[in-house]
Amino acid sequence: MIIKNPEFKISAVSPKQYPTDTLPQIVLVGKSNVGKSSFINTMVNRKKLARTSSEPGKTRQINFYNMDNKFYFVDLPGYGYSKMSKQEQVRVGNFIEEYLSSCKNISLIIFLIDIRHLPTENDKLMYRYIIDSERPCVVIANKADKIAVTKVDAVVTDLQAELNPLKDLKFIPFSSERKIYTNAVWEIIERYVN
Repeated sequence: MIIKNPEFKISAVSPKQYPTDTLPQIVLVGKSNVGKSSFINTMVNRKKLARTSSEPGKTRQINFYNMDNKFYFVDLPGYGYSKMSKQEQVRVGNFIEEYLSSCKNISLIIFLIDIRHLPTENDKLMYRYIIDSERPCVVIANKADKIAVTKVDAVVTDLQAELNPLKDLKFIPFSSERKIYTNAVWEIIERYVN
């Protein structure tokens, strides 16, 4: 899929701020520094559509990006960032849960994890939440450029064994640097937006 005019639509913290159309929504979840914004930029071949930051935890709202009026990428705030106050963590957690439980247009959840590390307790909690939601999900093992190309497949297999032993979810490596995995991700997204 080629996206010609991706655009930032709105930041939201409550349902009344969500887009009112019925376009499919592809939701990105993952910990604070896993690279969700870079993932969006790489997928649409833009450098600055989604704001990236060297300081994790900057995203504190739900950001909606319109993809040629075909679907939205929805970037949820990352979890597990300790510099956010407890009160702020609760507030952000509440509106994330409200979105995930109430939004009727979610077509696919893209769950990003870091290929270099075993899933954290927070990753496992999010995984269980996604499974319990019974929504379609694909797991992206991001930052594949940080390990040797020859080890990528084996590491992805190990991550799946750790997080998803039933092997009922698709796991795909990804790298914003190498950009060699985008076609595999687009193939999956296209199944849920057409």
